[in-house]
Amino acid sequence: MTTLLINSVYRATEGEGIHIGIPQIFVRFQGCHIGCVNCDTKETWDFDPAFTKSLDEVMESVEVLSQDLIKRVSITGGDPLHPSHIPSLIELIKELKARNYFINIEAAGTRVVKEVFDLVDFISYDFKTPSTQVKTSKELLLKFLEDYSHKAQIKAVIADKKDFESTYDAFHFVKSQKMETQVAWCLTPCYEPGEVFPMNRFQQVIQMNEAFGLPFRVIGQQHKWAYGPSDRLV
Repeated sequence: MTTLLINSVYRATEGEGIHIGIPQIFVRFQGCHIGCVNCDTKETWDFDPAFTKSLDEVMESVEVLSQDLIKRVSITGGDPLHPSHIPSLIELIKELKARNYFINIEAAGTRVVKEVFDLVDFISYDFKTPSTQVKTSKELLLKFLEDYSHKAQIKAVIADKKDFESTYDAFHFVKSQKMETQVAWCLTPCYEPGEVFPMNRFQQVIQMNEAFGLPFRVIGQQHKWAYGPSDRLV
């Protein structure tokens, strides 16, 4: 029997990136060893067997929430691409595809997993900025874009000018390789602990984008505007 470590399965409106505003079912994996210091879901880090669910249980939750009206699933975490998750993740994706779901996967930007990326419909690929204290290799990013730019977005969380400049450096590196890609690069102004809405930071990110020639889309986190920075399953 296929089992998965699943933190939660819930229905919500996409709150960030180029699909903002689209209702979908979120399947959130439990377990992550990446360790972004500004992660807003640190409760998903532990590989706790108490979160074990069968594939049938997960699919039942998806179908109940879908009500045959929502045929989009976003797989997130935690880190769904951790090597220990891959076998069960592939079985989940195959079952979702068999039931005609559109599948997005949230990828941490630390690895390219061909056997997963080939199966899904869309990949939200993180570029890890300095404030996360995790590094995304520019060479790995280039490899990812060579194969998957036709069905992907690059997302970066921006806390300050250093984060912006790091993202711009990666963007410029990709352009310097003469790669023909129309992939969207999305900047997300980060929320610091206790902030209700980072208005000044949002404005600063917009201004930096203008100063650097408007290479990026600046898209905030809608779910945090609507429900606050701490609510879950929204």
